[in-house]
Amino acid sequence: MDEDAIRTVVRRLSRPHAAGGTVIERAAIIAEGAQSAAIIAWIVAHAGTPEARVAAEPSGGLHGSWLTDRGSSEPRAPRRYLLPAGAAIERQPSD
Repeated sequence: MDEDAIRTVVRRLSRPHAAGGTVIERAAIIAEGAQSAAIIAWIVAHAGTPEARVAAEPSGGLHGSWLTDRGSSEPRAPRRYLLPAGAAIERQPSD
């Protein structure tokens, strides 16, 4: 994908974030298919960051461990990507 095509997809998938800037759900990016890796690379190249994951509170009870992460040490993919305010989502004057 070229720069303009990725920018168009990112603009379509993004929505305003409460802290400013924009947010894009990872599931929406993955739904774009084969271009998803290029989209994520573009987001990271334009100061986008994966959303920090918040650790879940431990759940009590006899079966509480079944409902949590079960101690998995594998890194998990972020749910969303955050782009700062002023990221290159809008068309540049030279475009």
